[in-house]
Amino acid sequence: MGTPVQAQRLTPEELAQAYYLAQAKQARRTSNQVQALWQELDRRDLTGSWESLVGPQIVRTVALGQAAAASGSDEYIASVAAAEGDIPDTSGRVRVAAFAGRAADGRSLDSLLYLPVITTKQSLAAGLDEVESMMRGLTQLLRMASSEVADAGRGATGVAIAASRTINGYIRVVNPPACARCIILAGKEYGWNAGFQRHPKCDCVHMPAKLIKRGRHHAGAFDSKAYFHSLSSVEQNRIFTVAGAQAIRDGASISSVVNARRGIYTADAYRRRLAATREGTTRRGAFYRSERAAAIARGRVPASGRGFQLRTPRLLPEEIYRLAGSRDEAITMLRRFGYLT
Repeated sequence: MGTPVQAQRLTPEELAQAYYLAQAKQARRTSNQVQALWQELDRRDLTGSWESLVGPQIVRTVALGQAAAASGSDEYIASVAAAEGDIPDTSGRVRVAAFAGRAADGRSLDSLLYLPVITTKQSLAAGLDEVESMMRGLTQLLRMASSEVADAGRGATGVAIAASRTINGYIRVVNPPACARCIILAGKEYGWNAGFQRHPKCDCVHMPAKLIKRGRHHAGAFDSKAYFHSLSSVEQNRIFTVAGAQAIRDGASISSVVNARRGIYTADAYRRRLAATREGTTRRGAFYRSERAAAIARGRVPASGRGFQLRTPRLLPEEIYRLAGSRDEAITMLRRFGYLT
């Protein structure tokens, strides 16, 4: 997708905003295409028409949207580095394909995107009319498609930050309207190895930065308290709940009222729970093939690869950052697990 801005003319904040707008346009473009495809479902045979035609097209559309969202991450990081007067120093480029074709929680896209069909069937079985049932399924599908495209862009940006030695971390930039979970994280600075917390329909993005004091809030990017007080009491109550909003108005800290969490896919390995994905782990998958090649090179299996069994889970970038003991180790792991070339 590329970054449609010139670093020498824009500040890092302006670059982050331009990048957000480009990502948001890509998510909307994908959602519009998905909505048109959903209308082609045969309401008399939802599963049959999904499996034979509509489903594969929707999966491909979302995967292409993910790839487009991920493709501009290297250029974005380079633009921010240039805007701060640095020459980009990167240890590798983002492998765009690693962020397309799988869901953010690790499952395959086709499995995730079939859920709206199930929702539609359940709505029909519960007695809702056909139009309302189809609308429920579509609403769920659009939310999924938009979120998966945005997550792919954020995941790729995180990897590009880790690979760029001129960037030491990022500032979380929130784009209103925002939910309570995002507002309390707005403007917070994170190290290069911190995973990006997000939820479905999250609009937040990274703003790469050279100097980071982990955990500090950067008011210039976003002031959560000022944002809260800019809202009407009705909006305050809607976003933070009536009791929560009143507590904040009474002086409670916003972060003490809101608990921001996101769910992740986990697997048991290395005597602990790890965030992992099954993408690329089948016999034809890139991660499987690279692990088999490594096993052959070490003499653990014959040159034919016969007898090789993949026992290592493919970690998600967030887990790699948490486990790595150093930046060099994180870059090595990102390359091993297929996120860097």
